[in-house]
Amino acid sequence: MTHAERVIQNALAFVAASRSARERDMERRQKLFERIQLMRPPNPYLAKTRGGEQLKLDLDH
Repeated sequence: MTHAERVIQNALAFVAASRSARERDMERRQKLFERIQLMRPPNPYLAKTRGGEQLKLDLDH
């Protein structure tokens, strides 16, 4: 095997490893986002609401 053939073989092996790593990462992300979608929505009584009234703080006492 010549040097050029070894270089080509190494490059193809790197491309294959990179592709498999990218596919594994995509699968992991997909599973993670599916888990996030299944999570319950936040409790509306505990979540901050927009607006509202600011309480007055009497600092003169």
